[in-house]
Amino acid sequence: MTTTAFRIDLTGLDTRPSQVWGGVRLVPLVRDEPIADLRLHQELYDREYASVPVGRRTSYTSYIPHGFVADWTRDGTPAAAYGTQLTASGSGTAPERVRLQPPRRMAKRASRTRLRFLPLHLALEGYLALHFGGPTIAWEQWSQQALRRGLSPRAEEAYSGDQVRGLADALRVFEIHPGQCGVVVYVADALAAAFVLPHPDDYRALHRSLLLDLYGELVHHYAGYAAPVPDFRADLSATPVRSLADLRAAVDEQERAWSGFHTTTMADGLLDADYRAQTVYRMSRFTLSRFLPDFRPKQENHIGEAVTDDTGRLAYLKTFRLSEAQVRRGHLLTRLAAHDWHLPDTATALGLTTPQLALRLEGAGFAHLLRQDVLDHYRKQARQAG
Repeated sequence: MTTTAFRIDLTGLDTRPSQVWGGVRLVPLVRDEPIADLRLHQELYDREYASVPVGRRTSYTSYIPHGFVADWTRDGTPAAAYGTQLTASGSGTAPERVRLQPPRRMAKRASRTRLRFLPLHLALEGYLALHFGGPTIAWEQWSQQALRRGLSPRAEEAYSGDQVRGLADALRVFEIHPGQCGVVVYVADALAAAFVLPHPDDYRALHRSLLLDLYGELVHHYAGYAAPVPDFRADLSATPVRSLADLRAAVDEQERAWSGFHTTTMADGLLDADYRAQTVYRMSRFTLSRFLPDFRPKQENHIGEAVTDDTGRLAYLKTFRLSEAQVRRGHLLTRLAAHDWHLPDTATALGLTTPQLALRLEGAGFAHLLRQDVLDHYRKQARQAG
């Protein structure tokens, strides 16, 4: 897959005042002009766990409750939501249907203008496949398992949305705004996920699909222990209001202030980061990609997937916030790969000794990649140095 630089750009999407339920804050995203020639709908599966072959002798096993199906047109004309196509009276021709099958790939073409993909699993596959092949050079420190099997198996834990305390109630009671095409979810005012769709009708249909999505350990922990977050309310007392026009101007100013606060403060960890994107599928003038961060330790890091049009405008977005442990694993693997998996060189670049790096690999769950005698030697050196 081709890798390119990527930034999340919410141009064309405006925020509306947040809505709070306990520790959950939802920030609506609305479009002035919907994207009419790309539509998304949900496809539910009758099995909770599935194994998806992703290569020779390799499979991806995960909880897969639902998929998304993208419909688009080749000439830019509006596309109907799947299942709502009209047929000529008396023609006897039924709208096209796709037979439901167990998923086999993260993204699979269903017809000339239809693609089925697994939301978030597409992004998580990219994270799990990060330097999956293991050491590129057979340095003596690496175990035979590392040299022969690489990082197989890789596993990460996540929680479904219905296990995130307060999210189900928040989605049930909160208002859906006219023109709303997305939402940013905060838990304990930590950005948990961003979700963007091309059309308001798609969002209304998929609003509660957030309960079927996956959320990281940090989000689940915050939801369980965080206190209720404050509700930001407009304060017009500092602005003299003598007419309806003054009131309208004051409200508009508050909306602009909230929008700026959201994009520059609340969501800066997502929007100001640099990502590396891989193209997964091209759909006429649209491109489906997945992206990974630079894995900045002790900072906010997100992975995700996006659909952009030929002008770079964002049509679809879904993100997943990594835990600090997941960020450390990604950081270590990226630095090792950048130095051809040479432990002393990588340790020097990280400002560590080789034994310290070996112990970090062990703490990150990668102890099996090192030969046991080498790891024992590094442990002994670390104890003597301490």
